[in-house]
Amino acid sequence: MDNFVVVIFIITTLIILSAFSNKIKLPYPILLLAVGIVIGFVPFIPSVELDPEIVFLIFLPPILYDASLKTSWLEFKKEIRPISTLAISLVFCTTIAVAFAAHYFIPGFSWPMAFVLGAIVSPPDAVAATSITKGMGLNRRVITIIEGESLVNDASALIAYRYAVAAVFTGTFVFWKAWLGFLQVGVGGVLAGLSVGFIMVLAHKKITDNPIVETTLSLLTPFIAYIVAEGLHSSGVLAVVTAGFFISWHSREIMTFQTRLQNNIVWETVIFVLNGLVFIFMGLQIPTVIGRFKEHGFLQMLAYGLIISVVTILIRIIWVFIGAYHPRIFKRKRNKPGADVDEEPVSWKNVLLVGWTGTRGVVSLATALALPLFLSNGLAFPLRDHILFFTFVVILVTLVVQGSTLPLLVRTLGIKRETHLQKREDKDLQLMLTENILQFITSDFPIELDDKVMEQIRKGYQSSFNLLSKNKSAGRYENQNDVAQINLLRQMMSGQLEIIKYKRELLLKFQKEGTFNEESIGKAELELDIEELRISNMKLKRGEVL
Repeated sequence: MDNFVVVIFIITTLIILSAFSNKIKLPYPILLLAVGIVIGFVPFIPSVELDPEIVFLIFLPPILYDASLKTSWLEFKKEIRPISTLAISLVFCTTIAVAFAAHYFIPGFSWPMAFVLGAIVSPPDAVAATSITKGMGLNRRVITIIEGESLVNDASALIAYRYAVAAVFTGTFVFWKAWLGFLQVGVGGVLAGLSVGFIMVLAHKKITDNPIVETTLSLLTPFIAYIVAEGLHSSGVLAVVTAGFFISWHSREIMTFQTRLQNNIVWETVIFVLNGLVFIFMGLQIPTVIGRFKEHGFLQMLAYGLIISVVTILIRIIWVFIGAYHPRIFKRKRNKPGADVDEEPVSWKNVLLVGWTGTRGVVSLATALALPLFLSNGLAFPLRDHILFFTFVVILVTLVVQGSTLPLLVRTLGIKRETHLQKREDKDLQLMLTENILQFITSDFPIELDDKVMEQIRKGYQSSFNLLSKNKSAGRYENQNDVAQINLLRQMMSGQLEIIKYKRELLLKFQKEGTFNEESIGKAELELDIEELRISNMKLKRGEVL
């Protein structure tokens, strides 16, 4: 009961913080972590132990699944070389570098224990990375590489962790068995994810006109993929990510607009709550861990943790710069004879951003907490508290130092927001759609309509086509007629929104008076919601069609 009350208190705190997060000049994860630490020191709040099984089963699958749904498979595939380099090679390189630092700088750390620590702190966190970089308008390749890496690297780190812990128990480590195990677990996870994704796509196709059932099925999918893969002794993380990519690729074929609208709202709410709980729970653990070292060498332990943190940060920056300028790692393959090797030149500023965005988070925390309490001979697992403390130090340093300074680094490097590129692509898409629709209306329209109706439909799209095509050729609105058209469209949409507002007032009046039944009012309200969403997405901003 006490834990339930604490969870309700934390969710309430999360909601209050979200209302003021825009006014506080801190990345949201850091703010939540700080609040968690403060709550952890409040005397009347009972101590909450974060069960690693809950993190791995309840938190991780939906967070990774949602991230994979929002990541373009085509862009991920284009950047597969740098992503795989960071998610596999860099994870193992970081594990080895941290192991060397722990073994030679921290007394009592045997090689197996050092490799356990290295595997725990090696993977950057998907939640922290996407939360901190969100809305910064960074280069699209940079975002794809950072998000793609954070989706895949957990599997590499967890496999390295599994074999490192096994070495602690047995006292031996067989390198070729670890690599063979990595391949088996990785391939098994991908196959499990594809199988679950294929079944879920078929299920969505069979379910028609039932958004609630489809949304519920969507919420269950990451858990099913994770449990199936783990049951087959494969990577649950890779299974969840693979299923997410597969379903995302087919989503426009299998989901109605009602399902997509409801699905998006539900998932945004779920991820908002889960992300908030994860970082606040992380903060709650820190006072407990710090308390274990207050009486014996806290400052010395902190110094060791800072050494591990510095090694973790430096090895990533060095590796990323070496990889970025190595032609076989970060360069894209030639697709056609004479084609450029890269679609975009590699900028050292973007490379530095990728290197600096290595914040650790929930996976490292859960992995550290999942360390066994005892060995097979009944003795306590050696240095478990030390490893947990060092993990917290790395999480804090990377989140606070790297996370809070990332916006400053972007400004210092003079990196311009690239939202204009997205706007240009949005307008190019609208132009191509409108051009094809005009051709469809003229020659391929499947139903017979009155000539006046057809002409009215055609005129609307012709007007949009003329405006978009002029904007594309001129680059901006310089003609007075264009400006007049923009103002006219603005006024039309503002008028439509006012009409929708009046309709909502009428529906509210009819509801209170009981003039019509709730089902009819609900259907009319849904139509207004969709219409308002359509108009809002078409609004004109700063003289540009969005």
